[in-house]
Amino acid sequence: MSLLPYALARPFLFGLDPETAHELTLAALARTQHTPLALAWCAGRVDDPVELAGLKFPNRVGLAAGLDKNARCIDGLAAMGFGFIEVGTVTPKAQPGNPKPRMFRLPQAKALINRLGFNNDGLDAFIANVQKSAFRRQNTPSPLLLGLNIGKNAATPIENAVDDYLICLAGVYPHADYVTVNISSPNTKNLRALQSDEALDALLGRIAERRETLERQHGKRVPIFVKIAPDLDAVQVEVIAATLKRHGMDGVVATNTTLSRETVKGLPHAEEAGGLSGAPVLAASNRVIGQLRAALGQGFPIIGVGGILSGADAVSKIKAGADVVQIYTGLIYRGPELVTQAALAIKKGC
Repeated sequence: MSLLPYALARPFLFGLDPETAHELTLAALARTQHTPLALAWCAGRVDDPVELAGLKFPNRVGLAAGLDKNARCIDGLAAMGFGFIEVGTVTPKAQPGNPKPRMFRLPQAKALINRLGFNNDGLDAFIANVQKSAFRRQNTPSPLLLGLNIGKNAATPIENAVDDYLICLAGVYPHADYVTVNISSPNTKNLRALQSDEALDALLGRIAERRETLERQHGKRVPIFVKIAPDLDAVQVEVIAATLKRHGMDGVVATNTTLSRETVKGLPHAEEAGGLSGAPVLAASNRVIGQLRAALGQGFPIIGVGGILSGADAVSKIKAGADVVQIYTGLIYRGPELVTQAALAIKKGC
């Protein structure tokens, strides 16, 4: 049980620039995650196991990629009761991301806009941080699962994007329970073009080939998920679904942030460039999840993410067709208690 209600900390954090608050929080987690101060946010984990892609998820609520880009706080985040943690996006080389300011709150809509641009310390630092995490050394019957999210450097031409993904895949493969291929961030130029038919077919074909080599090299088969955008129509979703199955991908993460501003028109910061996340994305994300489930059929793993700010929101994703869910922006608005609330709601409602 957390000793520090998030309601006490939120006014202070929301009084700061959003990125400053973000970095301050991560720095505090990194410094205190292996100390008694972790009691300030730790919570018991809801037991609601489910098997997907050959993995046993301890419960159906995970952390979405993007919050801990450099894998600095895996153990601290794990203590909040998540069943799985996804960190990254990591790129082969370190990069600063887009110019600041690049993160904006829309409190009236319980939303964020970010144009961070895969700011991270690079693959070597990322792997070193993953190796430092202690959670896997804990002898528990249902260990936390770790997803590692990979992308391309901004300076890499889109025609060479596959090279970056293959470098990252080889680097993270030995350390991941699953790998997510991020082709849907709106903040890296032309990245979403990889979701198109021919580009996606080529990318996933190369990734599938490299996975076969890595499986022989490491003696294990690591599931690969692909993260897609909410700004897709039904035809595009069907094409993506078919391509995922054709190349033996193990699952899909739906969805990333949206470029649409229909639900936040007129609000301060609404016209800032970048991806919109939080409550306004719930309906669009659920629509894509439903379309994916119809196209993929039962049994193909879907991780639902986008707009979860309550237990009911989490349940809506499962009902739309997701198997498990992830949260990010909801954690900023609601705090760690949302993890337990969502996990309990899914367990009771599904």
